[in-house]
Formats: sequence, structure tokens, C-alpha cells
Amino acid sequence: PDRAVRTDQVDAELRRLREAVDSVVGDLRDLGQRVLKRAGPEESRIFDAQILMAQDEDFLASVETLIRNNKLSAETAYEFKALELRNQWSGAARLRERLADLHAIQLRMLNQLMGRSGPEPWSVPDEHVIIVAHELSPGLTVQLDREHVVGLVSEEGTRTAHAAILAHSLGIPAVMGAVGALAEIPSGTILLLDGQSGTIVLDPTRGELEEAKTQVSRRHRLELQLEAVVDAPAVTPSGRPIQLMGNVDLPEEIEPAVRMGAQGVGLLRTEFLLTGRATLPTENEQAEYFRRIASAFPGHPVIIRSFDLGGDKFPVAFKTSAEANPFLGWRSIRVCLDEPEVFRPQVRAILRAAADRDVQLMLPLVTLVEEVEQARAIVQEEADALWKDGVRAARSVPVGVMMETPAAVLIADHLAEVSDFFSVGTNDLTQYTMAVDRGNARLADRFTPLHPSIVRQLHQLVAIGRAANIPVSVCGEMASEALSAVLLLGLGYQCLSVSPPTLPLVKWVIRTVPEPAARQAAESALQARSAEEVSEALRSVVGEYIDVRLLDPQSALPGRRRVATLPPGTAAP
Repeated sequence: PDRAVRTDQVDAELRRLREAVDSVVGDLRDLGQRVLKRAGPEESRIFDAQILMAQDEDFLASVETLIRNNKLSAETAYEFKALELRNQWSGAARLRERLADLHAIQLRMLNQLMGRSGPEPWSVPDEHVIIVAHELSPGLTVQLDREHVVGLVSEEGTRTAHAAILAHSLGIPAVMGAVGALAEIPSGTILLLDGQSGTIVLDPTRGELEEAKTQVSRRHRLELQLEAVVDAPAVTPSGRPIQLMGNVDLPEEIEPAVRMGAQGVGLLRTEFLLTGRATLPTENEQAEYFRRIASAFPGHPVIIRSFDLGGDKFPVAFKTSAEANPFLGWRSIRVCLDEPEVFRPQVRAILRAAADRDVQLMLPLVTLVEEVEQARAIVQEEADALWKDGVRAARSVPVGVMMETPAAVLIADHLAEVSDFFSVGTNDLTQYTMAVDRGNARLADRFTPLHPSIVRQLHQLVAIGRAANIPVSVCGEMASEALSAVLLLGLGYQCLSVSPPTLPLVKWVIRTVPEPAARQAAESALQARSAEEVSEALRSVVGEYIDVRLLDPQSALPGRRRVATLPPGTAAP
């Protein structure tokens, strides 16, 4: 169809747009029902999210405005706006994995508007195959027959992308983010995939195949053990309790965190409330969301991180000039303190949610004592204002610091004087300590929280927290890695906040490895000269109680570096 339309055709284009939305939503509901039967209710909600995306009124209104003002056909206007949104989301780290969902909806809408058949179905040979694709969508994944499709490789996406989650639920191993796979893997190649370690072996040897079969058996036994500990308490073999909390990025992660036994939320990221929106979220919207989270974890704390804006996470609703070095620029607590119209409504929302729940505020990227003092003053001002206005809210909330810079660690004793708690963000702490961009693939081998400089800072923070009588936890990805969790316990940490899917594994390790062994590993790590020595010390000590090949993905398969998954139903996503 032509890109431009006549003035008298505009209303018809608007109707075509809405009719296409209704048709696409109907198709997505049908797919959701198929997934409900094949995988379960949690996985079917993936399509609920896509339906909400397809029905987004702000987005559709922008398409309609483009049709009216520019006399464009519905498909042309929709494509322009979808591409614009993809560009916005590509710059937001936490929304990149949603791009596959957005792209799937875009294809469905354009196919519907242009009268083409949909993006499915797939034609799969009557033999066992591994599908290698540039990008996988949940809609495509659910159509696959697991009797014939025994593995998936996608150049785009992450292990937490909807397509990967759905594939795992269907028992189909999926390897995401395998850059260059289409060019490197010719059709007909025999592959060995290990999704847990993220590796692909082309044309594996007989020895590699035998080792993979043994690893499948080991992991199957581990899965049975993990199922048994989901409802068990997080205690060491000697009976000391460890608080295991969950990290929550998005609303759909609440239910898995509860189901996996999280004892509250140690890191509630709030950036999704801003990213991709044309306007800032209201105080009421935020208060309602924070109450929802707190209600899901009665009797447990929920630690809300204030907007961690900047770097790669400035939303559409927030206009700012480009910076030459954004990760060392105007971001996180600096933005919050400089932009009260962004920070104060969030503080008020937190205070309202904390009226009858244990809700706490955490400040990201603190480097100055004054930043904490200013934030605390704002919290008190807003609490007083709410009280005067007769609004039901807490008179105060605990305010803590996310320790993620060497500067914060070096002045931790002073920060402890103005903070109610510390929580270590090992991702940025590693990035800033090692001067390594954690998103730079060329430097991936240098980005490790097991470097002695990080281990020593972690040890220092525990000691300072103990002396100041304030709790110190770890909420970075390091806590979600089983071997690293043993190191943290050995260093003296009693609270870890981890990604919901890894809660059972971390809990099992806590219940299995004796505290003296963990302390021995930590003592060796503190004397180590390199990350390799730290890793070896951990494997040596933990290996006396657990097969470390189950915990350390890098030791899963010998030989060449790769990307991956196991036979159906046996691998982690």
C-alpha cells in the first residue's frame, strides 16, 4: 500500500489500525491459552505482557496523531513509531531484552495491516534439530515441537528474555546472545550445547559427548535436590540463619521471588517506572506499586532503590544532554538530588507505602557523606509534609547506601554514621574499581568480582558495618553465583539478595557448605594475588562438599570456549 493517503481516507486508516490491534490481541490470547496448557500460568503471562504492549494507549495515540497530521497509511505510521520506540529501548539496559517482544508485536501488526500471513508457523524437519536464528520471539518458540526441536540458539536476547524463559519451560534448551552464530554455524553442523554455562561446541568429540551426558545426569540430581530446599529454611549446617532476599527488576518477577522463598526484596529497581514512558510516573502510581510489592512479602523488608538514572538509563520522559562519559557523569543520586520533581514524589510514595510495612530507601552511587545527609533531609521534609496534610504515611523510613564505588568503601566509616544499612552493588563496584566497562565484550575476562581488590573491599565493609552496628548485605550479581555466595558467607555476610531463579541453588549451597569451610575459603581469597587464585581457592574448599562442576559454569565442559544448553528438560534457562 502507498505510504501516503488522502484526507478523506484518514478515518479509514484509523479504523484499520484499531481493527489490526483487536486481531493481534486475539491471536496473542490464543497463544497464551496454548502456553497455559503446554507450560503453565506463569509462562502464559508472557503473552499478557505482549497484549498490554499491543494495547498501549499512549503509543497508539502517537500513531494516530502521525496518521492525522502527516496523512500516512496505518502501517507506515505504525512502523515509524515502532522503530522510534525500538531506538529508545535499545539505549535502556533494562529494556533491551524486551525488544524481541516489541519486534514480534510490530511484525504481527504490520502483517495484519498489509494483509500478509503472520510471522508463524515454523516448518521443522521430522528429525532432531537445533534451530539457529537471529532473534526468537515467544510466539515463535511456543509453536515448536519439542519432539523434533532439541535446542535453540539466538544471536539476540538474554537468558532472561521471554523467549528463553518459555523455551526452558517447554523443555527446549535455549542459548541467547550467541553473536555471529548464523555465520559461524553452517546448516547440518553437529552441536553440543550447555545452556547453564552459555557455551556451544561445534562438531564435538566422543569424549566431549560422554562428558556432557555425565553432566546431564549430575544436573538432574541437583534439580531434585533444589526442589527439596525451596520451602526449607536458609540456614548453615550448624543452624545459623542467613537472610536470603530477592532482587526485583520488573513486576512479573514478584511472583517467582515469592514462590522461590525470598525473605523480602533486597533490591527493588525502579527504573522501569520511567523508561520508555513519555511522562514521569505519578506519586500515586509509585505508591500503589510499592504497596503491591510490600504486600507480597508480609513480615519481610522491601528495600527500594531510588531512581538509578544516567549512564545508559535516561528515560524518554527525562530530557538531558549527552555526556562524553556518562558512567562517570550525572547519574543516580546526583540526578535525584538535582531534580527534586523526580525524587520527591518517589520519596513520598515510599513513605506512604511504609505506613504499615517494612519499606526502606536505598541510595545508589553515593560518593559523598553530604549526599546521604541531603537525601535524609528530603525524606524528613516530605514525611512532615505528609503528616501535616493528613496523608497516611510513615513518619520516617530507614535510609541506606548502595556501596558501589571505591570512594564509598574508603569513607564507609563516615557513611555508617549517617546510614541505617549498607548493601553492596558488586556490579558497579567491580566496574569502577577495575576501570572496566562491564558491557565491553573485549574486557569480559577482566570483569570479575573475584579480583582481590573487590574481595578486600567486601571484607572491609563487613568489619565497618559490624563496628557501626548496621547491617551489611550484598545485592549485586555476585550474590547470585553459588561459589561467590560461599565466599561472601565466609567473609561474614549474613544477608544476600539474589535473582529469584537462583534462590534455591544459593540456599542449597548455604545449607551444604559448613561455615568453617567458607571461612577457610575467604581467608585464602584475602591472601590471593589474582582472581584465578581466588576462584581456585573457592573450588578447592567447596569441592570437598559439592561437585563444583554443578556450580561453576566454566568447568562444565572442557576445551573450547562456547555458548549453550542441555537436552530437553535438564538445563537451567
